[in-house]
Amino acid sequence: MNQSYRPYTPLQSYLLPPSLQDWLPSDHLCYFIMDTVAELELSKFKVRYGGKGGDGNIPYDPRMLVGVLLYGYATGVFSSRAIGRKLHEDIAFRVIAAGNFPSHRTIARFRMENLEAFSSTFTQVVQIAREVGLVTLGLVAIDGSKVHANASKHKAMSYGRMKEEEVRLKGEIDALLKKAQEADEEEGDDDDDPNIPEELSLREKRLETIKAAKQRLEERVSEEKLSDTSQENFTDPQSRIMKTGKGFEQCYNAQVAVDEEAQIIVAAEVVQDTNDKQQLVPLLEAIEEECGSLPVAVTSDAGYRSEENFQTLEEREVRGYVALGREGVKQTVKEREKNPATCRMERRLEGKRGKAQYAKRKGIVEPVFGWIKGGLKFRQFLLRGVKKVNAEWRLLCAALNLRRMSERMQWKFA
Repeated sequence: MNQSYRPYTPLQSYLLPPSLQDWLPSDHLCYFIMDTVAELELSKFKVRYGGKGGDGNIPYDPRMLVGVLLYGYATGVFSSRAIGRKLHEDIAFRVIAAGNFPSHRTIARFRMENLEAFSSTFTQVVQIAREVGLVTLGLVAIDGSKVHANASKHKAMSYGRMKEEEVRLKGEIDALLKKAQEADEEEGDDDDDPNIPEELSLREKRLETIKAAKQRLEERVSEEKLSDTSQENFTDPQSRIMKTGKGFEQCYNAQVAVDEEAQIIVAAEVVQDTNDKQQLVPLLEAIEEECGSLPVAVTSDAGYRSEENFQTLEEREVRGYVALGREGVKQTVKEREKNPATCRMERRLEGKRGKAQYAKRKGIVEPVFGWIKGGLKFRQFLLRGVKKVNAEWRLLCAALNLRRMSERMQWKFA
């Protein structure tokens, strides 16, 4: 008996041109991102070559490039080269690009030239989420996570080593200069070393680099805190050595505030501090700036605890559920008169409602970092410098919010 199969002719030409929209389900994420981008205010995005005339100078539509980058970050495709390949290989990328194929250089340049505009896109996405009821600001959980910088810790040098290298290189430069002078005096000597100028240039450049790093470190760290172990990175001087689950790495401290209703990120900032203690108040201010008001309550782990933070929460009339940690509890017992706000926080956490509210923290904020690092595989920034890294973090968080909004709105309005 002959077996029959469905027709399979992969090189068959179409009588009529196909529609890419027919190849994706109507509820696909790319359509949601395209629809949202169409409603965003994009006047801040710079249009390269605009107004110069000529077919070769006609710029790409910012809506297309913004949509492509947001979809890339929402699906774990971050590098401009990878996005460029996806525009040829992936149906969803091709649908968003609508027949455009910007080069990876164009994509990278557009992202770099519009970092501030992408940062404002995060704000617009948060405001849309609030308008459709996915952000209520009832309970917000905050947390931070160390994300690798685009720099290796092996490209860092301690202050003590810098001083040693400075002395050593000065000695080598003096020796090379003396050797060059002797060679000049012995004009015509076949033993003249033609590599002296090259070696001298390399050492002078390295000495200049070390001097600049040493000066930055001295300006950044006060004399009381500056020691021979203080470090500066040559690749990304604004990144810091931070303790991670895999040891000490060159990182930034990425902060988020996540609303309980639909786990939408309502504030996203990157800082250079190695701990979270100083970040609670700035995150509260960021929430107010992004959403127009403060949350009713906020919860966080013990990394954010301090008497000053608790007093600020009370002054701003935000109910806090911030863990004290074992050390914090012992301290409040000994110094209750000095830390009245901490004592009140302790009593609140001991109550039934306090325990229930704090118990929600893990389920609200920790999955977000799981999605970012585990799902999207975003474990290292592409850009360098705290300002650029902060903009990239907000771009990523805006993309993640869009992905979350797409899922929740389909469920909510089904």
